[in-house]
Amino acid sequence: MIGVMGPGAGATEADLARARALGSLIAEARWTLLTGGQAVGVMDAASRGAAEAGGTVVGVLPQDDAAHASDGVTVAVVTGMGNARNAVNVLSSDVVVACGMGLGTASEVALALKSGKPVVLLGCGEAAEGFFAALAPGRFRVAADPEAAVVLCRAALGG
Repeated sequence: MIGVMGPGAGATEADLARARALGSLIAEARWTLLTGGQAVGVMDAASRGAAEAGGTVVGVLPQDDAAHASDGVTVAVVTGMGNARNAVNVLSSDVVVACGMGLGTASEVALALKSGKPVVLLGCGEAAEGFFAALAPGRFRVAADPEAAVVLCRAALGG
């Protein structure tokens, strides 16, 4: 299961384009995609990309119902946990890919690194890369594009 995390309402057009392509590539690799499940930002774009490519998408929602779920989500996991659901996202993923950066994404990357999960940063920017390099040197990889992120995921999974 590949977790794709990224900004919601604060996602840039570049974040959204990368996330949609990444979701599609994850589905083509026959992996399950895990996102935050909502119909906004990176989670929506990645979910839609995977769904359009015939993939399975698990959406871990912060709300106590599925009303805010992306149309790309196959299985909605309703938590009612708010931001605390970030722990579920990270711990349920075999690899975490951060696509863009925001406060919620930073918390997910930090938890993934603390938990020993493989982490790939995609389009996160030099400031985020420097921040995580200072905290966890050598414990994450940086991808230049969605295709490179998939190669890094494959390597992290041992394939």
